[in-house]
Amino acid sequence: MGRVYPELDELQQRVNYSWQDTGLLRQALVHSSYTYENKDRGDKHNERLEFLGDAVLELIISEYFYRVYSAKPEGELTKMRAMTVCEPSLAGVARRLNLGKYMLMSRGEEKSGGRDRPALLADAFEALLGSVYLDGGIEEARKVALSQLGDVIKQVVAGQTIRDHKTMLQEYLQSKSQDPISYSVIDEAGPDHDKTFTAVVEYQGKIMGKGRGRTKKEAEQQAARMALESYLGR
Repeated sequence: MGRVYPELDELQQRVNYSWQDTGLLRQALVHSSYTYENKDRGDKHNERLEFLGDAVLELIISEYFYRVYSAKPEGELTKMRAMTVCEPSLAGVARRLNLGKYMLMSRGEEKSGGRDRPALLADAFEALLGSVYLDGGIEEARKVALSQLGDVIKQVVAGQTIRDHKTMLQEYLQSKSQDPISYSVIDEAGPDHDKTFTAVVEYQGKIMGKGRGRTKKEAEQQAARMALESYLGR
């Protein structure tokens, strides 16, 4: 038994799993940027747990679809699994659990929107699942994965695609007009190994949203998200 982290009690209730070793849960919430900025603390980041959790999640979802949908062919099962474990769906689960609130990250990562970055949140959920697997075994990991992804699985089975912000914005605007939507990167900051990009989305000559991210794609997604929130209240 490692250290106890009472500040994580609320998260354990949200996940509906009590860790025997809460140190594993805490490690799942440590972004690599935090360990780089706080080398003297000796904290381990979550990338190894993410690696494990990714494999555990794929096994759990694969087995679930294999057993429950025995009449579906391999190709369809593969597509269903891919939609279930894709970044937008995992990031959505992480947001519902409010994982961003508990993440430890560098000041720079936080300033650039890290607590709501889809890739970071999806990775954190995989790391969390990896920590459940190490702490309680495959059955506990299965319970957590299937309960947290239950709504996503229902959507996938119903044929509903898990859409990203750019797709949602495009679908909405094209229902109004066929005018083109354009994205452009307007700023790059930081050293090559730690760049932050700023992008804007324009429509009918107006800037609809601006976003920042560690990659150009992330910045564009954040710009689309801001446009949706500003204009559609989503």
